[in-house]
Amino acid sequence: MIKNELFQNVIDDLDIGYWELKDNTSYWSSAFISSLEYSQNEIATKLDYFLEQLIHKDHRALFRDNFYSLVENNVDFKQTIQIRKKNGDFKEYTCKTNSKLPVNVHEHSKVIFFFESKIKTSTKVKDDNFYYRESAEMTSTGSWYVDFIEQKSYWDKETRRIMEYPEDYIPSLKNSSNYYAEEHHQRAADAFFKCAMAGTPFNTEIKMVTANKRIFWAKAIGKPVYNDDKDIIGIRGVFQDIDEEKLKTLHLQKTSEIIASQNSRLFNFAHIVSHNLRSHTSNLSLIVQLIDDLQSVDEKLELIDSIKDISESLNTTIEHLNDVVTIQTKTDQNKIDVSFKETLQIVSKSIKHIIMEGHVVIESDFSEAQSIQYIPAYMESILLNLITNAIKYKHEERNAIIKLKTYIENDKTILEVTDNGRGIDMERFGKKLFGMYKTFHYNEDAVGIGLFITKNQVESLNGEIFVESEVEKGTTFKIQF
Repeated sequence: MIKNELFQNVIDDLDIGYWELKDNTSYWSSAFISSLEYSQNEIATKLDYFLEQLIHKDHRALFRDNFYSLVENNVDFKQTIQIRKKNGDFKEYTCKTNSKLPVNVHEHSKVIFFFESKIKTSTKVKDDNFYYRESAEMTSTGSWYVDFIEQKSYWDKETRRIMEYPEDYIPSLKNSSNYYAEEHHQRAADAFFKCAMAGTPFNTEIKMVTANKRIFWAKAIGKPVYNDDKDIIGIRGVFQDIDEEKLKTLHLQKTSEIIASQNSRLFNFAHIVSHNLRSHTSNLSLIVQLIDDLQSVDEKLELIDSIKDISESLNTTIEHLNDVVTIQTKTDQNKIDVSFKETLQIVSKSIKHIIMEGHVVIESDFSEAQSIQYIPAYMESILLNLITNAIKYKHEERNAIIKLKTYIENDKTILEVTDNGRGIDMERFGKKLFGMYKTFHYNEDAVGIGLFITKNQVESLNGEIFVESEVEKGTTFKIQF
């Protein structure tokens, strides 16, 4: 212990803590230990223990360098540090050695004194921490750091709260995949490695997973940390819980898509009314006028046959219009458990003669998703349209093979219908594929209403339909229910 009684008394009176080093021994004063709220037997008075258990990680490296400079080269120093108390909180000290003091306390030993920071300084630190915590909590923003040198990860309190981990949880890069939704594992890996290897900062929206398996959207921002040699030694960043805002945005986006789809339907309705119906009525008016002008009964009877043809066409157009309207009015029907296998059997039975006549092969695998809550009539219509389309547009040089399968993807049921038919030129017709009265082959019986009806049925129940096709090879329709 310090032998200078004068200064020892002053130190004791002021309750100043110190760390004395002499003859390969290390001694911590009782004032220093008690100021951290420990007892003598609860801590080890060694440098390794001090560095790993007590001093704040941000001050660790500099203190270690200063300590060794003092011991090996008698280089005095002054440094402000934070030390962990028994309850886990950090306390701020200013540590000084002999030459940094007003007087030399001892000539024959090396002593580090620990002065508790003044009220003004500590208050500022507390205020800063308070406002930081308040800001972090109000904005649901957590900070994190990955240290490549120490090979450790650090989270602040707000990060642990958002991620629903206990305060003593120690994050690890080995477990990093657990922090992200499965479909965003690659996005997280890409952002991290580009930052770690090339120093590319990232600012992205990503799905994260809490300890309680709650999935939420987060805004993740990160940037590389460099040393003096311009080497990347870590990544520091923040992430913010934006789940509520993101879901609102996605809902708005979905609503916009629905509005766009409705506008498309309105456009098709306008097309039917202004073009198709008008065409029929114009023809009908013209024939009526011709009948009035003709004198011969035989000629008039011939025109009456034309009226019959126009009437049938007009009736067909109105039926198509009614089909589309019916889709929108039936969506409030109660959904029931609809079996894909049973629905396929119903559809196959209804077109049995077409299947047999065309030597069509239908293969199905519904093992991964056998049924879904849906409107039965819609499911029958969807399968009927897709299967009859595949038969109608089969390749001239081979029999039609139609494969149906279901599976689960991102918690949604998927139905795929694949054929080996003629295929569709997606560059030419992709944007028009689901339009009303759009045809893409030269079949005389092609009407162009089936896919339009199918798309409307799928979307009216919040689903989506996609298509992949290659000319001369075939087509795959993918329905996400």
